[in-house]
Amino acid sequence: MKGRVIAVDRLPDGREIAALQVDGVLEDLLVDAPAEAASPQPGATYHAIVDRPLKGMGGVTVQLGGGRRGFLREHKGLAPGQKLLVQTTTNAEPGKAVPVTTRILFKSRYTIVTPDRPGNNISRQIKDEEERARLADLCAEGMEGASGLGLILRSAAEGRDEETILADISDMRKLATEIMADTGADAPTLLLDAPGAAELAWRDWASPEPDEVRERAGSFEELSLWEAVEAAKGSVEKLSGGAWFSVEPTSALVAIDVNTGGDTSLAAGLKANIATIRALPRALRVRGLGGQITVDFAPYPKKERKVLEQVIRSSLKGDSVETSFAGWTPLGHAEFQRKRERRPLRELLP
Repeated sequence: MKGRVIAVDRLPDGREIAALQVDGVLEDLLVDAPAEAASPQPGATYHAIVDRPLKGMGGVTVQLGGGRRGFLREHKGLAPGQKLLVQTTTNAEPGKAVPVTTRILFKSRYTIVTPDRPGNNISRQIKDEEERARLADLCAEGMEGASGLGLILRSAAEGRDEETILADISDMRKLATEIMADTGADAPTLLLDAPGAAELAWRDWASPEPDEVRERAGSFEELSLWEAVEAAKGSVEKLSGGAWFSVEPTSALVAIDVNTGGDTSLAAGLKANIATIRALPRALRVRGLGGQITVDFAPYPKKERKVLEQVIRSSLKGDSVETSFAGWTPLGHAEFQRKRERRPLRELLP
């Protein structure tokens, strides 16, 4: 199916699952964590209690409640037993405390409210000067009198009517004010749960505007998305011309191995490597994989390494998950560091 389609469905256990399909290809996937998940999802906001310093790691652990622990890198001036407001930032590796921050963000489809960081800003993706001026006026109107709060208008706000933008600003401003004013109980408390799959889909896939939204039971079957999800649970990602690469998560890193398949031409290795680099962000995104990524490329002339680096920079520029190219190992492997935004798909859908 051509175009940009958002589909929201439910798993047999009632959890929501959302997919972004572009021209018939699964581009992104979101799955609600099981109710009994040990680690909170990114975006949950807590009144936490400082537990103990970890001087060797440059931070402190904090109690989140229910036996859950967070790790906060900011530690100066903090004492055990102190209460503070934190928000989870990424997924925790098994057995580790979940990373948290005191720099709280309140995100919606059109806005991001930033407590303790006043000032109004507009997404750089909005280029039209007249539109930026219009949105700046709406920012000023919507945030008038909002002491201590800042605002960012997201790219999805471009072209939206005044009423929609102002209503969204009002809702997020009210939420931020209420949460930040909560003095907290004596015990660690969850103040705002992390957004679920459907909410994240509406929030993060709103720009560019989808051509169609299917938010009903059976939408995954209609779009043949269940087959794509099953494929993403596997380790093989097929490329054109018979080439392919494997994706193998380990406890230390995610290993990528590139294979040329049946192509025996002189340029087979370079072609397969370029195709892998272009396909890799999507492959990692739908599998929910992050951390250290190591790529073992197919054999290619070393003089072509600059070409691969150019493709890497271009590919990462369009990735929605923060990823950095760390460089090359002595054995010629490429290394990346990717933010752990989600739990691995294999954990969510065994």
